[in-house]
Amino acid sequence: MESARNTGNGSGSKSLPGSGDPHVQEVMRAAHEELKQLLRQRGDIMKRIGTVKQTIVGLANLFGDDVLNEELLELVDRKSSGRQPGFTKACRMVLMEADRPLGAREVCEHIQQRTPPVLLRHKDPLASVTTVLNRLVEYGEARTVIRENGRRAWQWVSDPANSGFASTGEGSASKF
Repeated sequence: MESARNTGNGSGSKSLPGSGDPHVQEVMRAAHEELKQLLRQRGDIMKRIGTVKQTIVGLANLFGDDVLNEELLELVDRKSSGRQPGFTKACRMVLMEADRPLGAREVCEHIQQRTPPVLLRHKDPLASVTTVLNRLVEYGEARTVIRENGRRAWQWVSDPANSGFASTGEGSASKF
């Protein structure tokens, strides 16, 4: 007995209409390849944005925020508006300015030192920081590394040559 969903290709298997059509397969293959290419490009662009932002932040740290115009202040999340800076922005800034990968607790401590009111709005700041750090990894803005003790740490992505989303154990654990 053949199902109404059978394509009539004689195989007797249940399949979607058109799934055996070579033209459909070619369109799907091309769309799949294009999607993979676009995702790679997005990752490369996010890493480059991270590098440029980190450079601008470094220059502002050296020469003061006066060297930044209003637009640049906004683009690198340093604009001092009347409201409290966002939680994600605070996590970004901590990672961007860090000289090594940081654990979630360390990120919390840096935020506590810089902008304590940001943490007050969160019932479990450590869990919130961990969530934001993982999202930054998903966005391609940060990467996760595994420390010698097996714990995760996060690092701002600024070097496209060393931008794996997870640690491959390339000896980087000895830095911390």
